Amino acid sequence: MSNSSPTKGRLKVFLGYAAGVGKTYQMLEEARELKRSAADVVVGYFEPHARPDTIALMEGLESIPCRTVEYRGAKFEEMDTDAIIARLPQVAVVDEFPHTNVPGSPRAKRWEDVVFILDHGIHVLTTMNVQHLESLNDQIYNMTGVRVRETVPDWVVQQAAEVVMIDLTPRALLNRLDRGVVYQGDKITRAKENFFKESTLVALRELALRETAFEVEARQPGHANTVSQTPQEPSAGRVLVYITGDPASVPLIRRGKRVADYTKSECLAVVVSPAANVSHMAPEQLDRLQKNLNFARHLHLETHEITGTDIAENLVAFAREHGVTQIYLSRAKPSPLSLPFSKDLVEKVARLARDMEVTIVAERGARR
Repeated sequence: MSNSSPTKGRLKVFLGYAAGVGKTYQMLEEARELKRSAADVVVGYFEPHARPDTIALMEGLESIPCRTVEYRGAKFEEMDTDAIIARLPQVAVVDEFPHTNVPGSPRAKRWEDVVFILDHGIHVLTTMNVQHLESLNDQIYNMTGVRVRETVPDWVVQQAAEVVMIDLTPRALLNRLDRGVVYQGDKITRAKENFFKESTLVALRELALRETAFEVEARQPGHANTVSQTPQEPSAGRVLVYITGDPASVPLIRRGKRVADYTKSECLAVVVSPAANVSHMAPEQLDRLQKNLNFARHLHLETHEITGTDIAENLVAFAREHGVTQIYLSRAKPSPLSLPFSKDLVEKVARLARDMEVTIVAERGARR
């Protein structure tokens, strides 16, 4: 009996820029084509959205029943990941990749369920919109005024074997919306007040096109339609993000990680403490700092906690020692949680790090 682990499954992401562009439809079309080619395909989760043309594509496809989860006296249906793995198909179709599972589920997010399925050697087809990509969260908020709560870490999408954009012009999508194809009733009006403004759809589509181009380019060194499961070779420089207990560190982490991904660099998240540990901080501030560090680790940043009374000097010395070429700092709005982070600190870092690129990221609100 062999103890070897199964070969990891391949992930294919159907990427869109808004509901109704045809991601699920295209995914099911591919599932049907795979079945016609004698592949063993099951549908692990399907979200019909009351769209008859999409629902019709489920005919003839085997579907794994959802499991029922009780939460606060109500019953919810979630994908039955264990049943999919027990069935062990060649390919599993999983709609709504960024979905948040009901509390009490084995895993918090559906993308985590998908990673678990892939680890068992099952290939997965899935769907998501570009606004659910974690590193774009602040950009989407600034663009739309809507804070997307369900996100997928960039590293998960980067490990996909394929990312395919399902495109449709904004005008054609708005026509679908008006005809009741995308949503019905009051949902149409609410959609037009949020993501379905034509200017917003144009911007989201451009963002999705750029992201898809980046994902395709990132896969060019390997074979067609494949991507290595190991990290890319980093460039000569590194990106450093200075983290504090300030909420502004969250968008800073996203910004630094995205730049590092584009330049194929490593990204380091660094905390500077005047004491050997951070226990001197107020409990609320310490909790925020730990959350920021955990968020950085969640996005696969390498985290470091260093000690020194002079933040600027210690930060730049660390950067120089570790081959950093870009430093990212935030100039946030004052808040009760902010660490001492003055104009003097920013200017001192810029003066000491003349051989590096220092970027000061201001906190911005959403466009109105």
